[in-house]
Amino acid sequence: MTAAARLDLRLSPTDKARISRAAGLRGVPLSAFVRDAVLREAETVMAAELTVTLSVAESRRFLDTLDKPFKPHARLKKAMADAAKLIR
Repeated sequence: MTAAARLDLRLSPTDKARISRAAGLRGVPLSAFVRDAVLREAETVMAAELTVTLSVAESRRFLDTLDKPFKPHARLKKAMADAAKLIR
């Protein structure tokens, strides 16, 4: 991997020493240890925030809704007609 961007971080000497020790215990450079830890946390946060979990009942309702034929209501029909006029 070729690094293309930089991230600067200010830490207390105590925090840096703790992180450096952990990196040493893993046998990796400090920057690689920090990068891997931050990327792992980013994945955890994104998974938690971007994943929708449905109960069994909600899943059934959602799938049943998908199986029904699409029937646009009056407001949606009007919006689609207005959009079609703009495209022409």
